[in-house]
Amino acid sequence: MQMKPLGRTGIEVSALCLGTMTFGSQTRLEEAHEQIDMALVAGINFIDTAEMYPVNPVRAETIGRSERIVGRWIEKTKQRDKIVLATKHSGEGLGYVRDGALISSETIHDAIDGSLRRLNTDYIDLYQFHWPNRGSYMFRQNWTFDPTGQNKVDTLAHIEDALGALQKEVERGRIRAFGLSNESAWGTAQWLRVSEDNDLPRVASIQNEYSMLCRLYDTDLAELSANEDVGLLAFSPLAAGLLTGKYQGGAVPDGSRMSLVDNLGGRKSDRVFDVVDVYLKVAQKHGLDPIHMALAWCMQRPFVASAIFGATQLAQLEHIITGKDLVLSQEVIDDINVAHRAHPMPY
Repeated sequence: MQMKPLGRTGIEVSALCLGTMTFGSQTRLEEAHEQIDMALVAGINFIDTAEMYPVNPVRAETIGRSERIVGRWIEKTKQRDKIVLATKHSGEGLGYVRDGALISSETIHDAIDGSLRRLNTDYIDLYQFHWPNRGSYMFRQNWTFDPTGQNKVDTLAHIEDALGALQKEVERGRIRAFGLSNESAWGTAQWLRVSEDNDLPRVASIQNEYSMLCRLYDTDLAELSANEDVGLLAFSPLAAGLLTGKYQGGAVPDGSRMSLVDNLGGRKSDRVFDVVDVYLKVAQKHGLDPIHMALAWCMQRPFVASAIFGATQLAQLEHIITGKDLVLSQEVIDDINVAHRAHPMPY
């Protein structure tokens, strides 16, 4: 398993990251623990969770359950030092967590308290802000998001306030590094500027959606990543299962994400299945498994620090692991790029 640097932190993470958003809903505790064990054996040392998980759907009664399941594994195995552990502060928009309170110095300490308690650990390797206070282009909001109502002075004051609170947590030894999620190029640049001007924690990573079907990161954010050593933690590299091919022909397997969330978070569209078929034909042409091809393509992108995948069942994880070291030829990459130019935004 290839290892990559996490920004300028000195932390090394595996090019694949085990996502836990199904732990406690679609994936029961025992199987979740088996997944962590299997991932470690395969060289995957990076685990991503969040205080709001599990999802599909998010419910008040399940908030924090994914962290608790990871915490039970840490308590049982005593292998905290074997993993790089990432979690997230939910922020505004999720009323189930602290009534949807904004990210601020007033909420950061308590949010970290809760995550540490549920995770059975005294430190978090990567602490991330799940959603910007000012809103986001992510999750199909790029079609309608309007930034003209933002107040730059307020945004910069918020950034300095939050980074000051994070600095206290670094000094206490409760977090090692800091990352963003669902962020833009301008937003990330402001976090970087404020941190450098005030000697405060520096952004190490951005966790945004990225796959062959969702390539919004390819322009301004890719340039920022390259110049600022802020790696992408790509979530949904299989496009919520679309790129596996399992939903083609109208199929909706029992227990799959589509069986629980029909529109796959806005990814299901009139065009998407025809576009998926194009990528499936690329994989077939080159004798590749489509899951392995999609993940390998993501890992080979120069700005990607790690690709976060989820597996509801152990067999799915086992299959992903068999392709963890695949390197795509230039011919395959060229065919993927041809497909992308013909079908750039299928949802």
